[in-house]
Amino acid sequence: MILIIREYRENDLSGVMSAWENASKLAHPFLTSEFLDQERYNIPNVHLPNADTWVAEFDGRVIGFIALIGNEVGAIFVEPEFHGAGAGKALMDKAQELHGDLEVEVFQANSIGRKFYSKYGFEPLSERIHEETGNKLLRLKFVSNKPLQQTR
Repeated sequence: MILIIREYRENDLSGVMSAWENASKLAHPFLTSEFLDQERYNIPNVHLPNADTWVAEFDGRVIGFIALIGNEVGAIFVEPEFHGAGAGKALMDKAQELHGDLEVEVFQANSIGRKFYSKYGFEPLSERIHEETGNKLLRLKFVSNKPLQQTR
């Protein structure tokens, strides 16, 4: 698999939205359609313009993305058919290359995301309730001087 990690361009929006939509259905079945509808609007209009976004491209197709706000991983989503193929790790490696230590918030109920972050080497920092949904959020931190674990 030849995977390219590159900066987001405006014409990547449909691929980014597809990765978000398909991966969200799998990882976030507990989120309401109202919340997801709001996020569908927020991603292109609020989040992407304020984030440093990188995409994973395979055979000319955007299959995933990572949106960074400083060292905070605001979002990382990969098309489910490519889960376990290294795209998520490659995106996270880019974030680590750019920022070293990283932090992220993940819903406690998102077992897919929690497993990915744990394999990558993120460790728990704190917990809080996500006001918009009432779901528990876990804040995790990755310290870059620790050796990376394999995510496959």
